[in-house]
Amino acid sequence: MLLTDRTILITGGTSGIGRGLAETFHQLGNQVIIAGRRQPLIDEITAACPGMHGVQVNMRDPAAIAHLVDEVGALFPDLDVLVNNAGISRLEAWDGDTIDIATSLSIIETNIVGVLRLTAALLPTLGRQPSATIITTTSGLAFVPRSNFPTYCASKAFLHSWLQSLRHQLRHMPIEVIELPPPYVQTELAGALQASDPAAMPLADYLAEVFDLLQKPAPDNGEILVERVKALRMALQNGSYPQIYANLNPA
Repeated sequence: MLLTDRTILITGGTSGIGRGLAETFHQLGNQVIIAGRRQPLIDEITAACPGMHGVQVNMRDPAAIAHLVDEVGALFPDLDVLVNNAGISRLEAWDGDTIDIATSLSIIETNIVGVLRLTAALLPTLGRQPSATIITTTSGLAFVPRSNFPTYCASKAFLHSWLQSLRHQLRHMPIEVIELPPPYVQTELAGALQASDPAAMPLADYLAEVFDLLQKPAPDNGEILVERVKALRMALQNGSYPQIYANLNPA
């Protein structure tokens, strides 16, 4: 993937991996547009990164996504990279008397429906460029789930499958389709404790390894795999799935 002189939209760009990607792409000299729910964070990040543009968006709101597409189309008609990074993760309990289905639906609407809506709306713009890239953040938990985050893990498994089909359908177009499945990384995705958990991969280390891999030719399957996610990604193929699943989901 060409890492310079690109025009890049990053959803979920105000925290965690999304913010790290945005700031790194900005440092490399790209035009970066971040989209996120929290306007104060958008203001903070764009003030610290002159030239970066920010748009407030709720990925569960079709009207907000349409507004984002309209603004990006008007201001950045040369958009050639879409990074689908926005996502939420929530604990869920399905073994009690009451099931909080609203939480499950909010994850699906954000992690799946929002990604599909935005990608569909921006594909015509991306397709007009000499070359373009779609990067979508999935998760190592798409391959071996944690049972206390069932809908989150399933949403990422959906995206993994969908990206395989999208990549095949776009194979005759100048659009590269990349999947970014992180391991457990020090962000606040699942709560504040995750950001300081010594068992999680430091965010700076993750970003450094990702950008090292991105500058190389992408593998045929489009998956950018840092070393720490390979155990999850390859668990089914190498026979370690039962043990890894048991470690993630103790009895």
